[in-house]
Amino acid sequence: MKKLILYILGFTACSIRLSAQETIYPAKPQEGRTYLRNATIHIGNGQVISNGIIAFEKGRIIAVGSDVPVPQGDVKVFDLKGEHVYPGLIVPESNLGLTEVEAVRSTNDYNEVGEINPSVRSIISYNTDSKVIATLRSNGILLAQVVPQGGLLSGSSSVVQLDAWNWEDAAYKTDNGIHFNMPRLMARGNPFGASAAGPASDAVKAAMERIAEVKEFFREARAYLAESSHKTTNLKYEAVKGLFDNSQKLFIHCDLVKEMLVAADIAREFSFDVVIVGGTDAWMITDLLKQQNIPVILNQPHSLPVMQDDDVDQPYKTAAMLQKAGILFCIGNEGFWQQRNLPFNAGTAGAYGLGKEEALSAITLNAAKILGIADKTGSLEVGKDANIVVSTGDILDMRSSVITRAFIQGRSVSLEDKHKQLYERYKYKYDLN
Repeated sequence: MKKLILYILGFTACSIRLSAQETIYPAKPQEGRTYLRNATIHIGNGQVISNGIIAFEKGRIIAVGSDVPVPQGDVKVFDLKGEHVYPGLIVPESNLGLTEVEAVRSTNDYNEVGEINPSVRSIISYNTDSKVIATLRSNGILLAQVVPQGGLLSGSSSVVQLDAWNWEDAAYKTDNGIHFNMPRLMARGNPFGASAAGPASDAVKAAMERIAEVKEFFREARAYLAESSHKTTNLKYEAVKGLFDNSQKLFIHCDLVKEMLVAADIAREFSFDVVIVGGTDAWMITDLLKQQNIPVILNQPHSLPVMQDDDVDQPYKTAAMLQKAGILFCIGNEGFWQQRNLPFNAGTAGAYGLGKEEALSAITLNAAKILGIADKTGSLEVGKDANIVVSTGDILDMRSSVITRAFIQGRSVSLEDKHKQLYERYKYKYDLN
């Protein structure tokens, strides 16, 4: 009984800490016109403007260039004195806002029971009060694709902007894709001998059966949606309607060549707009990916290769190889708190043959294209949302990147976060000021 009471008290204390909020508020809508001048502007599409000026009003970019006139009067002008201006970074494949403390089950809301759950919508579980969100903003990440997990078809993802009161405010593009977690097509031997379930090859057979189950679901959904009317509504079939008219994308999570070949087969059979997520071995089948116009969301490069005979730095080089082959790709990052390192992962790819501006595109414009939001963001072009990051140095280099300002749809957002608050707290405690 004593242990139970201690557990309840400990859990209550944890819940109080999680629910307590610092005085970090979403910014108010932009008022008037804002100019950022004397900056090195990285457009996001490979172009760079030295000593440039960018202007935005009502949340939209209205001018970018080196000779933009700055009027006198009631306008805000920030002299950046040589700082660097970038598009807001975009992190794909994230469970940000769906989990807070992985070890505390009550804070995890990203996984649903069952195998076929396309009707699950991640956006309605997105928690704008998550303390993790602010730590991403501090590193220049202003948008994220929030993705459900678990099962075969885990549900629909949405893109959110990272400064909002609730999920309705945060929604940037809702239900942009359905996610298929492909079973691993790799035979794994048992070091203790054959298991009761049979030899290792049975694992591949079981995986193919599960893939066949998903294909059959899509065939049934296609037949259901072809009917003009229904006596009863099937929510699961209705949830994948956008796949058949290409208003949604099918994000297939897989890494091995044989798995990506299955993904390509699904794209052919159903004429789906497919995106491969993971794509560790994508460099081996660039011709096929190019032929079928299948983009790739690469996992973060700071990992080991899948096969023992691959180069140990293959994950670092894969982005450059896809770029050279003309494959549309972007760089992601597994987990949620690790995603604050997204720009530095892109910097690693940039150092291994990709190039600095191409690496920036991999986490801005390329990501926007893959997520279906390139008409609104991803580059600093006239007419797009003013999602802008200002850094004292190279945003891809953790040694020089210090984010000084950030704007989401023209709103000047707070760069305060829990990490900075703890830093200041203990500086004060130990008199280190």
